[in-house]
Amino acid sequence: MLTEFQGYTSNIMFGSVGTPELIIIFVIALIVFGPRKLPELGKSLGKSLAEFKRASNELKNTLDEEIRNEEKKQQEKQEPPKVADFHEPASTGTDHSIGNVPRQNGSN
Repeated sequence: MLTEFQGYTSNIMFGSVGTPELIIIFVIALIVFGPRKLPELGKSLGKSLAEFKRASNELKNTLDEEIRNEEKKQQEKQEPPKVADFHEPASTGTDHSIGNVPRQNGSN
């Protein structure tokens, strides 16, 4: 029973933030930081989130590239080495053995 109750409270704590919660957060931020500082904070928060998103996308792309490289290396290791097929040279119609070639000086 106690574990079910703890699971229920964790869902409440980390659930989605709705409109009433956002209004309360905005009012508290307005009281704490004041109307002059709030736009600057929003701007810096937006820049920070954009930088974080860019960095996380860059990290994801780097990891994906490394994974592709490792998979390619694993495939190269698993493939047997390619050996060239041995083919007989085409017959030219001449006999290349020494015994059948006449000598140039006329002697046998």
